[in-house]
Amino acid sequence: MQTVVEAEGLTKVYAPRHRGAKPVVAVDGIRFAVRAGQVFGFLGPNGAGKTTTIRMCTGITRPTAGRIAVSGFDIVADPIRAKERIGVVSDAAGLYTEMDAWGNLLFFASLHNIPSGKAAARAEHLLRLFGLNDWRHSPVGTFSTGMKKHLAIAVALMHEPAILFLDEPTTGLDVQSARQLRTIVHDLPDHGTTVFLTTHYIEEADRLCHRIAIISGGRVVAEGTPAELKDGAQGEHAIDLCLDRDANGVAGALAQEPCIREVLVTGERLRLRVEDPAVVFPLLLDTLGSHGLKVLSINTARPSLEDAFVRLTGLRSEVLQNEKEHR
Repeated sequence: MQTVVEAEGLTKVYAPRHRGAKPVVAVDGIRFAVRAGQVFGFLGPNGAGKTTTIRMCTGITRPTAGRIAVSGFDIVADPIRAKERIGVVSDAAGLYTEMDAWGNLLFFASLHNIPSGKAAARAEHLLRLFGLNDWRHSPVGTFSTGMKKHLAIAVALMHEPAILFLDEPTTGLDVQSARQLRTIVHDLPDHGTTVFLTTHYIEEADRLCHRIAIISGGRVVAEGTPAELKDGAQGEHAIDLCLDRDANGVAGALAQEPCIREVLVTGERLRLRVEDPAVVFPLLLDTLGSHGLKVLSINTARPSLEDAFVRLTGLRSEVLQNEKEHR
């Protein structure tokens, strides 16, 4: 399978902000390869180095060290030919809101010197693909946030890039818009576009990506298919409980037990990450009983991608829950 993007020893170090401070290593010698026809996920918590990596891969930020090749062209040594093969969407800010959708598509096509006939045909195709055909002559300023994001992706695809870089595309979208956008991203490889997707939404990465690299502290700590990453967390198990009332009162007591690695509470629902469920069950039931809580249901689950993520990054479940609540 053809390699579309290849990074070797990719590093970005920022100078100290003030005298006496140390340089900031945002990305530390990472390597990865993105194969054609895939959605490649770049998963990590906020501040892990995801956006810095995407900026280096697209030629916006120059690496301190290392090499990035796009379809075989070095992004630093041969930026024009490399960038011709790249589409980038970080937000919808680049759209011209006083123009309609059709005008935006044709304008950006002209920047890539696409002949007018070919540009019109490509715009027709993309408007239908992204569900925007009925709004082709509407000013973009009247579009919803989700529609603007759809149009921004369509604009980035006008010149038929080898790879589309999407930097946290569903952040800030409502549930319906995010779902529609995930469907589009999922289908893009079927239309000939490879996708590099950065996200800190674990379920999104699990659902969309053929392969995932997990970055933490500027380093890639694991790479593989979602199934391979889950298999790597087989030393852990999840216990899911539904209680008769809010579980926050018992969370602190459970978190103190050495045999329980993580406690996550969502209302009356409780999730524990443990090494050996057989050891935990008696202690768990005693603790719940002493707090006057009744168990309505209890299940054990195989390790999820979230379990693998927590194990690899050390990010606590409370942080992941906060990220979910702010979607």
